[in-house]
Amino acid sequence: MRNSLLINIVALLLLGIWQHVALAQGSTSMLGDHPLVSRFPDSTLEEIEVVENANYRLVLGSLQRNREVVVPENSLRLRGDVTKIVYQVPQQYTSQEVYDYFQTQFEAKDFTELFSCSSRGCGSSNYWANDIFSNRILYGPERNQFFSAFRIGEEGAATAHLSLYVITRANRRIYAYMEIVEEDLSSGVVAIASPELLETLNQRGVVTVPGVQFAADGSLSDSTDLSAVIELLQSNRQLRFFVVGHLAGDASLDQLIQRSTQRAELVRQELIRRGIAGNRLEAQGVGPLAPACEIADCADRIELVINP
Repeated sequence: MRNSLLINIVALLLLGIWQHVALAQGSTSMLGDHPLVSRFPDSTLEEIEVVENANYRLVLGSLQRNREVVVPENSLRLRGDVTKIVYQVPQQYTSQEVYDYFQTQFEAKDFTELFSCSSRGCGSSNYWANDIFSNRILYGPERNQFFSAFRIGEEGAATAHLSLYVITRANRRIYAYMEIVEEDLSSGVVAIASPELLETLNQRGVVTVPGVQFAADGSLSDSTDLSAVIELLQSNRQLRFFVVGHLAGDASLDQLIQRSTQRAELVRQELIRRGIAGNRLEAQGVGPLAPACEIADCADRIELVINP
């Protein structure tokens, strides 16, 4: 019992030291293996990146595309520091052997598997590489892919989550990719992107941006909360959008269109300031010319419309 306690204390200290050094060195580094994972024998560390305080979607279901948006059948929203690691494995092994090695390791460490899939049961490898992981090096034939998601710690008090993706590319290069989310327990697990927003976007190609408030002088109010739509945009990085301002009132049509355009541009600039690429967003104002919407009192609103 005492030895087990000492081992746990040492592991936590090493994890804290590793994380401190990683964050101090910025988003990329030459750090070695993460303390929670031992690499596959003879594999090489190709890439490592640490992203601080990220809103993260843990995939818990196979992937599908709906109206140009790739979505998992199920997912969990987390906030924490995300470590992204790419290993290349010697070609004398198979992706099945690599996957089995990590599965055995994680089972021995009492990680709890939340979801797993393989081959075509995971969906398109292109979706995983480009839409989920944003790393095209991970694209390969569907028959050669494996994925698992794990919880590290007890349910309701987990300290981390881990995703593992193993793929053999068409050129026979084998990659093992991991994303390790060390959660901010002070803020807990948060559901930032409303499922209703994503569902509406999938069905209609347009969604009203919630939480937008404007001050009397026309500026964006400090009470505006764009967290939900930012997470939606970050989770669907391949899509471009029109930011459309709607505005009714007693002014002339030209004035209302001008003001609605200014409002749309203010929201666009705030989204850019919060980390969304500017070339994905185009501001437009239509004044009172498109009054129809599906919620009450929506004459004045900002919408995201998929830009095909």
